[in-house]
Amino acid sequence: MADEDESQRTEEPTARRLRNAHEEGQYPSSSEATGAAVVLGAVAMLVYMGGAWFSQIARDFAAGFSFDRKTLDTPLLLPGVFASQLTNGLLLLLPLMLLTAVFAILGSGVTGGYHFSISAIAPKFSKLDPWSGIKRILGTDAWVQLIKSILKFSLVTFVLYWMLDRHFAALMSVGDLDVGPAMALSGKLISDSMLWLAGSLLLIALIDVPYQRYSYMKRMRMTKQEVKDEMKDMEGRPEVKQQIRRRQREVATQRMMQKVKDADVIITNPEHFAVALSYDPSSDGAPILLAKGVDFTASRIREEAKTHGIEIFAAPELARALYFTTELDQSIPEALYHAVAQVIAYVFSLAGVQPGVGPMARPMPKIPEAMLFDTDGKPLAGAVR
Repeated sequence: MADEDESQRTEEPTARRLRNAHEEGQYPSSSEATGAAVVLGAVAMLVYMGGAWFSQIARDFAAGFSFDRKTLDTPLLLPGVFASQLTNGLLLLLPLMLLTAVFAILGSGVTGGYHFSISAIAPKFSKLDPWSGIKRILGTDAWVQLIKSILKFSLVTFVLYWMLDRHFAALMSVGDLDVGPAMALSGKLISDSMLWLAGSLLLIALIDVPYQRYSYMKRMRMTKQEVKDEMKDMEGRPEVKQQIRRRQREVATQRMMQKVKDADVIITNPEHFAVALSYDPSSDGAPILLAKGVDFTASRIREEAKTHGIEIFAAPELARALYFTTELDQSIPEALYHAVAQVIAYVFSLAGVQPGVGPMARPMPKIPEAMLFDTDGKPLAGAVR
């Protein structure tokens, strides 16, 4: 893959390619977003509870230099005092550590989401290849990382220098203050500096995240041949073929059912077969078969016909003949013209019945012997009806 000409990779990655890459632990990630999230979490903690936090640190700091007479007279008590001071310090830092851990997890998923892959932590001996290592060091990504590191270092250095210059006088006055005010002032200066530092890191992350996504999709691009091979592999799998055929049948059936409302008559078996016909008296063409089906599909055609008030005419032999000899959207066979014409004339007469005038007698269409079929589609030529 690495040896192929990158200029040939012009096709966007398929869903399968991206899924396989995720399973192997390959997904876009930005260390800048994670770093910015951690610093933002720390700044949020400092802004929210910085005053109380630093005040408590000052009290614990002062308590660490105060010993009662009992402790001084019993040196064996000193380890317990030191352990208590250490525990208080850790408990004080625990909320900050937990919050930054949460922000680190959130920041790591900003670029490419959250994925777990055993392949990502499995040892890969291909990484020990010296030539591959040299190409990674001298590759485009390495140069981009170098430029990004230089820019990040320059920006952070500028922000810290600017903050130092801005608060130089305040920093020099810390040594003249008592512990409490000194810690409070130090907390304010640190919070202010961290806020500006977080802003600079956030700016870097906003630039890096889109670049990492673009770089990842570029690495995942495929050649035209890879796309063709993948399509062949997918289509060659029996379950995929079956799914495609099932979906095609569903779409075809849905389209066919939408045409039932345009039919003039539904000829049925009456239970197993149903055929929907349409006829335009103003044209010279033969009736058109709009829909046909067996069993469940036939039931759906009958229900759709009832919904739209379309006449249902029971003629078992004619229904089977039309079903087995005529395709969708095709004209009926010439041998069935007379039988279908009788049915359509009867249906049209029902629509045009006037008061005092009886409807046309229900016809009993006769089917040519060559058009007789059983329920399995086998010709019944010569059979006695």
